[in-house]
Amino acid sequence: MTKPRNYQTEAIIIKKVKLGEADRILTLYTPHLGKIQGVAKGIRRPRSKLAGHLELLTYSLVSLAHGRNLDIIIGSQTIESFLSLKSDLWLTSCALYATELINQFTADHIENQSLFWLLLETIRRLSEVGDIELVLRHYEMHLLNEVGYRPELMNCASCHSKLKPVTNVFSPSSGGVLCPKCSRIHTLTYPLSVNTLKVLRLLQNSDYETASKIKMNPDISREMENVITHYIEYLLERGVKSAVWLNILREQIKEETLNQVVISQ
Repeated sequence: MTKPRNYQTEAIIIKKVKLGEADRILTLYTPHLGKIQGVAKGIRRPRSKLAGHLELLTYSLVSLAHGRNLDIIIGSQTIESFLSLKSDLWLTSCALYATELINQFTADHIENQSLFWLLLETIRRLSEVGDIELVLRHYEMHLLNEVGYRPELMNCASCHSKLKPVTNVFSPSSGGVLCPKCSRIHTLTYPLSVNTLKVLRLLQNSDYETASKIKMNPDISREMENVITHYIEYLLERGVKSAVWLNILREQIKEETLNQVVISQ
C-alpha cells in the first residue's frame, strides 16, 4: 500500500532559512512526526498567501506534499499567532531561545509529544508576561528530562552519597551535583547554594503551576542560569547563539532601567 502523497500536521515553526530568490526552508516541530523540514515556495514574495501562517514562533496546521529531497509546504492555517509575544523584542528573543534548544537537542523524525507540548506551553507562558526567568528555567529543566540529560540533583553524581544541605558544586561533565569532597577532584565546577539547589529540585520535579509559586531572588536566578547554561553548553559542545543575545538584551534592559531611575530622581 502506497502512502498518501499529501499529509497534514500541527507544527510550531522553529527555524527558517532562505532558499533561492523567493523560497524558504522551514524547520517545523510537530507532535507526532518530531522535527521535520519543508520548502515553502514563493513565501518571500510580497503577495504570498503562506507567509503570515508560517512566521517563526507560529503554531499552525501545515499541509505538505512528499518531495524527492525535501517535502513541499502546500498550505497552512494559523492556530495561534502569539502576536503579543512577537511585538516585544525581549519576549521574542526568549521564545527563539526555547526553539533553538529544541532544534539543537533533537534529531529529525523522532516523535516526542511531551516535548512538543512543553514547547507550546512555554511559548504561551512567555506571551502572558509573567516571571520570564522562571518560565525559561522550568522549560530548560524539563527539556533536559525529555532529551535524556536529566541532571542528578539528589545524590552526589560521583560517590552517590546523599547531598547534605551545604554549598555543593555542579559539574557538567559529571551530569549533576558533587559533594564538597568529590568536588576537589573535578575541574570546571560551579558553586551551588543550598537554596538554589532546592529551587532546581522543585523545578525538575514539578509542573509549572506548582513551580510558578516560587519567588526567586536575583541571586538564585543568576546562580541557576549560570549552572544550567554551562550544562547545556557542555552537552551541545558549543554555545547557544540566542543565549548570548539574551544576555546582551538583559544588560541593555538593566541599563535602561537604571537610567530611568536616575532621571526620575
